Amino acid sequence: MFVDHTVETAPEAARRTLVATEKRFGYLPAAVARLAEAPLLLDGFLKLTAMFETTSLDPLARETLIMTMATRNGCHVCVAMHTAKLRQLDADPALVTALREDKPLPDERLQAIRDFTHTVLDTAGAVPDDALDAFTTAGFTRQQALEVVLGIGTYTMSTLANRLTRAPLDEPMTPFAWEPAT
Repeated sequence: MFVDHTVETAPEAARRTLVATEKRFGYLPAAVARLAEAPLLLDGFLKLTAMFETTSLDPLARETLIMTMATRNGCHVCVAMHTAKLRQLDADPALVTALREDKPLPDERLQAIRDFTHTVLDTAGAVPDDALDAFTTAGFTRQQALEVVLGIGTYTMSTLANRLTRAPLDEPMTPFAWEPAT
């Protein structure tokens, strides 16, 4: 069983990250507290997240990719956190619902990034030409196709680690709670 580390109980290499995370959120999210068990994983995830946030993908495209990964991998913590993020971005409530329920998206461009993300995963990167063409026809670039790979890697790490550690949903995220459809 994984423990919810504090700044005092975490491995030394994770303490600075925990302090910064607590300062940023106003509390220490349980997922981060549990990932502190492996300081390199925690640090790597946070660095990759920061890198993904600076890609040329717009915020709604990034969040669509993240929610696609989170629902596909059944990470209730990620779905809740990124539902909150979508609310902060004033995303269309119909988009948020469709992302959470894995239903067709009301925005064709965002549906294209979701479809492309699934294709990259389903083909282990051997994306057929017609799928890449559909992605670029929707207004994305070849650079962004590779940035999708960065997002997939980042959020594969997060979703799998959160599931492995059985990270609970933090109280501030309870309004955004999600369970996979059965």
